[in-house]
Amino acid sequence: MDLVAGHVYSERQRPLRHVDVMLLVVTAALVVVGLVLLYSATASTLRGLHLDQFARVKKQAVTAILGAILLLLIVSFDYRFFKVYAGFIYAGMLIALVLVRIPGIGSETAGAQRWFKFGSGLGIQISPSEFSKVALVVMLAAMLSELKVPTPDLRDVLRVTLAAAIPMALVFSQPDIGTTITLTAVVVGILVVAGTRPRHLALLAATAVILLLLAFQLNVIKSYQIARLTTFVDGGGELTTNYNREQSLIAVASGGVLGRGYLHGPETQLDFVPEQHTDFIFTVAGEEFGFFGAVLVLTLYAMLIWRAIRIASLSKDPFGTYVAAGIASMFAIQMFVNVGMVIGIMPITGIPLPFMSYGGSSMLVSFVAIGMLESVHMRRFK
Repeated sequence: MDLVAGHVYSERQRPLRHVDVMLLVVTAALVVVGLVLLYSATASTLRGLHLDQFARVKKQAVTAILGAILLLLIVSFDYRFFKVYAGFIYAGMLIALVLVRIPGIGSETAGAQRWFKFGSGLGIQISPSEFSKVALVVMLAAMLSELKVPTPDLRDVLRVTLAAAIPMALVFSQPDIGTTITLTAVVVGILVVAGTRPRHLALLAATAVILLLLAFQLNVIKSYQIARLTTFVDGGGELTTNYNREQSLIAVASGGVLGRGYLHGPETQLDFVPEQHTDFIFTVAGEEFGFFGAVLVLTLYAMLIWRAIRIASLSKDPFGTYVAAGIASMFAIQMFVNVGMVIGIMPITGIPLPFMSYGGSSMLVSFVAIGMLESVHMRRFK
C-alpha cells in the first residue's frame, strides 16, 4: 500500500499532469482572433500598394509560432531556475536598454529610439523595453521572495523601487510612456501582493506624482505626448492627435450591436484609423463585430487575467506567487489602457494589446509570460 501510495504521489507531482489547459486555449484564441483582425486592418492597404495582402499576417503568425516555441522552452525549466539567474537577467535588460539609445546601434522611428532593427522593408525590430517587463517581474519577485519578514518594510520597499526605477527611467527617456506605465503597474501589483503597507504605497504614489510634474517642468516629456494628454483632458491638442482619437471612436461606435460585418467596416477598409494594426487593433473588433465581438475579446482577456491570478494563489512559494501576480498586472494594465484609449477614456500612450497588436517583441514577450505562468502552475506540487 505504501508503495502504491508512493507511486500515486509521485505521479501527482509530475509537471505535465498540471498544465493549465484553459490558459493555453485562451492564449491560442487571442492569437487567432488577433490574426483575423490584423488581416482586416492591413489587407486593403497592402493590396493598394501592390504588396502581398497577407504579408503582415504571415509575419505575425511566424512570430506567434516562435513565441509558442519559447513557451515550450520556458515550461521545460523549473520556474525557480529564473530566480537563481534573476540578477543576470536584470543586468542584461539594463545593458540592452542602454545600447538601444546609442546612435548607430538603436533604430529611431517616429521620434523614438527604442528598437534594434535587422533587415530592410518590413524587417525585424526588437524592442528591449518590451522584454524589460518580464525581466523586471523576475527581478522584483526574486528580491521580495528572499525577505525574512512576512511583509516588506520601508527599506525593502525602497530597494524594490530603486531596482525598478532604473529601467523605468531608461524606458521613459526613449521616450516610451506606455511601457513605463506597464512597468509601474508591475511594481505596484507585486508590492500589493507582497503585503506592502498602504502608507508606503501612498508615499510611492506621491513621489511618482512629484517626479511626473518635474518631467513636465523640465520639458522631458515630448510635445506630441503633451498634445495627447491635452486632447484627452479638454479635447484640445494637435489636429493629428484629435483625428486619431475621433476616428477610433467613430469606428467603435459605428459597429453597433452586431457590427458592420467582417471586411465591411468603412473605417477599417478605407484606412481611416491611424496605426490600426498596432495600437488600435481593437477598433476592428468594435466596428466589424460590434458590441458582441468587443465583449468576446474582453472576455478572453478577463479569462487570461483570472488564470494568472489563480496561478498566483496556488503557487507553493512566494517567488511563484509574485511572478504570477506581476504578469497578471502586466496583462491587466495593457488591456485596460489600450482598450481605454480606443474608446476615449484613457489618453493615447502607445500600449499594444497583448497577442493582437502587430509587433514581434510584444508577441514574444506575451508568450514568455504565459510560459512563466505555466511553469509555476505545473510545479505547484513539486
